[in-house]
Amino acid sequence: MADVARISAMDARDAARLLKGVRAAALAGRRPPAAPRPEIAESWRRMLAGGVHPDRDARSRVLSAAETQERRQVSPLRELLPVLREGLLPALDEALHIMVVADADGRLLWREGHPSILRKADRLGFAVGADWAEAVVGTNGVGTALVVRRPVQVFSAEHFVSSHHDWTCAGAPVRDPRDGQLLGVVDVSGPLATMHPATLAWVSSVARLAERELRVRHLESLERLRAVAAPLLARLPGRALAVDPHGWTAAVAGLAPADRIPLPKTLGPGRLWLPQLGDCVAEPLPGGWLLRIAEPRAAAAPLSRVVLDLSRPRSWSATVYGAAGSWSQELSPRHAELLFLLAESPRGRSAAELAAELFGDPTRTVTVRAELSRVRRHLAGVLTHRPYRFAQDVEVELVRPRDPAELLPHSTAPAVVRARQGGTAGTGGRGTPEGPAGDVVP
Repeated sequence: MADVARISAMDARDAARLLKGVRAAALAGRRPPAAPRPEIAESWRRMLAGGVHPDRDARSRVLSAAETQERRQVSPLRELLPVLREGLLPALDEALHIMVVADADGRLLWREGHPSILRKADRLGFAVGADWAEAVVGTNGVGTALVVRRPVQVFSAEHFVSSHHDWTCAGAPVRDPRDGQLLGVVDVSGPLATMHPATLAWVSSVARLAERELRVRHLESLERLRAVAAPLLARLPGRALAVDPHGWTAAVAGLAPADRIPLPKTLGPGRLWLPQLGDCVAEPLPGGWLLRIAEPRAAAAPLSRVVLDLSRPRSWSATVYGAAGSWSQELSPRHAELLFLLAESPRGRSAAELAAELFGDPTRTVTVRAELSRVRRHLAGVLTHRPYRFAQDVEVELVRPRDPAELLPHSTAPAVVRARQGGTAGTGGRGTPEGPAGDVVP
């Protein structure tokens, strides 16, 4: 078997020659001089069955800068970059390697490392925005790791496509510890002469550190949810629990605790049936859901009510009222602008329309989508999308400052500027008329 230890002990040229002989024999159906590693042989079979040409460098369309940025903004891997960089970058210059981070589709989103190797990677099409799925470019450390769902190292002619034979790469998948979802791959690649059998273990260890960071952040988010939910649960007469969007339990009242409750893919406020709990009523919480066990003949939860308070300078908030009580979320300046525009537009707004109202430029949809994705983490069930709007069964109350000129005074958004001057921000307000600051009493 052409194993890692045998290859690493050989001169790089001898190793490449051996692997090319193994590949040529496998493609021709002859007995190879050494057996390919099982994961490589399986990948080659997939490439032959899928029609990937072994000697043609096929490339897909590279994402535009805007498309790449949009994927970066929504990728959970973005928050793990400091861990990946700290674990890999210090050694990359000396090793003449580069680090690549790809999403679950095989699209390269980040790439860093030795400048000379980056230039060589450009010539290979190993660039940010490129698609390195196995079915597109053949056996490689990114795409093959995504297929087999485990760390993979690919040496020289183990790459199915011949133009990649001067490279070696080691890729390890990164999973979300909350639900096991594959988030993407971190890969270290470089010239064949710089290969080392320990590279795969190194990359795998850093990938596990990144997953551990996600676990720590998840525990912190459960603690924040618990802090909000505990006072609500203490006031409820029946059985209830608070869970995050993935069903992990933060707090319970009146029933035995469970680590996780399987939730439907789409969850909104109101009645639902869960196999583990039976009939429930769901209410949104910041960062999760309150699930109240429905007693026999219990009435459905009343409509949610949101008070968007913009009356106090630089102290904006959204307060959500439900059957179990209320909770508030402080708003950043950008989030206050977005929620104001949505409160003024009951029919909703597309990302392009919101971009025009915020920036005067309908093409800046990437920023809008990223910011609304962050808002919806805290206002799950209150906001919907396609188009972006407050949910149909949510009553929205907008509290403005006494003086229209004091409405979001930091904002240069065209729609907000018009509202400060006495015009309207949207196509029809759903907020309340102006009144004295702070005069809304829940």
